[in-house]
Amino acid sequence: MHLEVNHLYKSFAARPRSIVALEDINLHVDTGEFVCAVGASGSGKSTLLRLVAGLETPTSGEVLVDGMRVTGPGADRGMVFQNYTLYPWMTVAQNVGFGLKLRGISAQERQQQVAYYLDVVGLTKFAQSLPSELSGGMKQRVAIARALASRPKILLMDEPFGALDVQTKETMQEFMLDLWRQTQTSILMITHDVEEAAFLAQRIYVLTTHPGRVQREMDLEWPIDRTYTFKRNSEFQDCREEIMSLLRGEAEAVTPR
Repeated sequence: MHLEVNHLYKSFAARPRSIVALEDINLHVDTGEFVCAVGASGSGKSTLLRLVAGLETPTSGEVLVDGMRVTGPGADRGMVFQNYTLYPWMTVAQNVGFGLKLRGISAQERQQQVAYYLDVVGLTKFAQSLPSELSGGMKQRVAIARALASRPKILLMDEPFGALDVQTKETMQEFMLDLWRQTQTSILMITHDVEEAAFLAQRIYVLTTHPGRVQREMDLEWPIDRTYTFKRNSEFQDCREEIMSLLRGEAEAVTPR
């Protein structure tokens, strides 16, 4: 799998002039990579992900998945939003299997795939529970399992842990690393949380604001079996501070004095 974003621009009509959300964005995600785009409010992060998902049309530029231009939503891209977007009247198993049912997958095969992905996310014993019976972190696991069940080429994540408390967020970050190691899924995740991006990603794109541009691309060579204690590592702290300095400096440059 190869995701490629080439010279991507996105502007929105407004008065007295249009608003440029993204300007000349270039990035890529290779097979099995975990890549994060990090930026402050106004950096166009969500717009970028919606363009990759095919939910928005670029003003110019292109998004390619394995050389094929993205012109709309597709099963090759799974999407996980910040708000869990689960169907409250469906059980956990029904939510996970919903996309498979729409694609006409047989009941037997659907049952097998749902069982597999519920096991992967550690929710087998909650298969018949309703979303209202789950914690926030568990709901997000269901959303991730549902996205993975369709076997996308790449998983797109829009600040998936942004609504969680600090403790649950940290647990979900470790869960996400375990899931990525286990499934070798290609992931593009956007977040405003610098520490989260530095902990999860193999590569980071640091975005500017108003408009969103790629300010820096950073390769990270962290140990693959890292846990939350790695955040206390001096090398990790240096990386976090470098990203914060980039975002801080960029914010100062655009703030009127």
